[in-house]
Amino acid sequence: MRPRVGQMLASTVDTTAVIVVRCPDGEVEIGCGGAAMVEGDGKGAGATAGTPDPGLSGGALLGKRYADDELGVELLCTKPGPGTLTVNGVPLPMKSAKPLPASD
Repeated sequence: MRPRVGQMLASTVDTTAVIVVRCPDGEVEIGCGGAAMVEGDGKGAGATAGTPDPGLSGGALLGKRYADDELGVELLCTKPGPGTLTVNGVPLPMKSAKPLPASD
């Protein structure tokens, strides 16, 4: 899949949905719970089919960003779910907040 900024992706094995915030120019496979995500918001008929991989059930939290700076991928979770977000089969870590400068 070649994701694009602003694209909505939905999991096929749970309720997780994300929006692509940043993506590389090349092909990457964005997945959740061990299955590839599909374009859309997950509200279509038969949106979820199957069960998440038990080894990839860390969950995605609403409003959190998940990013891999090395690959240039950043996703914003718009619907939480039990599946772990992955890029090319590797779990995507939650992006940490930038520390604010000290104000003496």
